[in-house]
Amino acid sequence: MEELKDLKILLAEDNWINQRIATLTFKQLGVSIDIASNGQEALEKYRENNYDLIMMDLQMPVMDGLESARQIRTFEEESRSGHKVYIVALTANMSPEIEEECIGAGMDDFMEKPFQESHLRTLLSKKFK
Repeated sequence: MEELKDLKILLAEDNWINQRIATLTFKQLGVSIDIASNGQEALEKYRENNYDLIMMDLQMPVMDGLESARQIRTFEEESRSGHKVYIVALTANMSPEIEEECIGAGMDDFMEKPFQESHLRTLLSKKFK
């Protein structure tokens, strides 16, 4: 997936083991990622960097993924930059209700944790061909 190596990707995940697995999975695809350990940190990093993709855990300390996504969308509207980051919700407990909450918060897609390289490839090829 040579076309992916220039993507700027942020993983918002509070669990160190999940961070490590995601880092290794992306590395296998030839892509490096930045890490945020909570939703507030994800928001701050997004304001400083022009990420193409944010993989956002839903349950994190300080600020959860839903609130972080809402605030990112508000920032995008207020800054009028024209850039809209692709936000993917990460959760171990996907349900129609959770999907609805994620869409309502401004997220674009969903992925169950722990995600596998094949699922990640499918998601990335769908959005970033």
